[in-house]
Amino acid sequence: MSTFQTPPIFIHHGAVDGVTGSCHEYQLSPDYSVLIDCGLFQGDEQGSGSKANLAINFPIAHIQALIVTHVHIDHVGRIPYLLAAGFSGPIYCSIASAHLLPLVLEDALKVGVTRDEQLIAGFLRAVGKQIVPCEFKQWIPLPDISGKAAGQFRLQKAGHILGSAYVEIKHKVANKPFITVFSGDLGAPYSPLLPAPKPPYAANVVVLESTYGNKLHANRRERLQRLQQVLLKALQDNGTVVFPAFSIGRTQELLYELESLLHKLKGQAIHSKLRWDELIVIVDSPLAAKFNVAYQQLVTCWDDEARHRVAKGRHPLSFEQLHTIDSHAEHLAAVKLLASTGKPAIVIAASGMCEGGRVVNYLKALLGGPIHQIVFVGYQARGTLGADIQRFGPSKGYVNIDGQRIDILADALTLSGYSAHADKKGLIQFIKGMHRLPQQVRIVHGDNDAKAELKHALNALDINAIIA
Repeated sequence: MSTFQTPPIFIHHGAVDGVTGSCHEYQLSPDYSVLIDCGLFQGDEQGSGSKANLAINFPIAHIQALIVTHVHIDHVGRIPYLLAAGFSGPIYCSIASAHLLPLVLEDALKVGVTRDEQLIAGFLRAVGKQIVPCEFKQWIPLPDISGKAAGQFRLQKAGHILGSAYVEIKHKVANKPFITVFSGDLGAPYSPLLPAPKPPYAANVVVLESTYGNKLHANRRERLQRLQQVLLKALQDNGTVVFPAFSIGRTQELLYELESLLHKLKGQAIHSKLRWDELIVIVDSPLAAKFNVAYQQLVTCWDDEARHRVAKGRHPLSFEQLHTIDSHAEHLAAVKLLASTGKPAIVIAASGMCEGGRVVNYLKALLGGPIHQIVFVGYQARGTLGADIQRFGPSKGYVNIDGQRIDILADALTLSGYSAHADKKGLIQFIKGMHRLPQQVRIVHGDNDAKAELKHALNALDINAIIA
């Protein structure tokens, strides 16, 4: 194995001015780097690029490989631009991510680049040749450097979404072993469907996300009770409850929890004219529908609790009251029906931060109705429509959507316990749980307050944490 004479250099091309655009370059030598993720920016967040300029504007000739932690758009959305810039190396990811990544990239191209089916098909064929599915827990060689082994990496389960991983990279510096961990996005413990992440054994450096580095989540029982309370309140007036949610991960977790409630409360009344087993749950996202199918095909990746439900004949992602809307015409009809009739329903629609997608039409139609509720279950990045509704909704303010002022009369609520990210306690435990603590923790992927509070907490434990 090659030995590098100087410590690796970290170059962060995204997710340092917030939580989107994850893209981290791990430079082992001037002519050898590995890229960890290559995601889109959202809202006002920037890095080496922005949501208005997605072209790759950093050198890539020396980048030998891309390792994908998971397939959320803010971690993989710029892969088409990376390939367009000339990257032809391997794209390593977990087996489940290899199954899901083409779906995400196809949708990203259709939404942001082109509707030309031939161009999209050609890109997917090309990227398919570069994707290398990897088993968890197995050391895999990185591409050679000058005919010699450069090092190894392995993926460990991160518990964030299906297939999500954190990355361990092992190589030599001055003939001594050197290990770096990239956390990717770490999942919260006791999340539906997925096992919680376990800390690595040891590392010299950890690059750690900090999305909720200054927050503590409610536990699973509390958040399920809170979900039930929110639905009871909203549905008393036969309103619609809209959940803006990412098509992958959050949508499936919500469906899992909703199936739990509907199963537990079957036959009981919401009010005199509506029972829980009469309530309609709508998933209005073609991409989410594809992911629901993919999740069911990958049931072996679920946790023990979820597989036990399936064994008992329950279907957490395809239960009887679930209706999936596919075509755009059906979507428009559903929006019109719910806005005009007050028919009680739960709607899950993308995007999770309300930056485009079908949820925008629901918001236009329903934000002005006091019987409706908008419930956020995920992080809203600065400058996104979701963040504006979250900020101005409680005071009954307004937002601008497509140049139109929309007064917020609907309730705007946040169920933070539904985050798929680890909270402050979980992030600290990821580091504290290591058998040999790292020499340095580089904090990324968070707003300034979250990064600062997490840094302070780690420093108080005599852990050398810096903000990248």
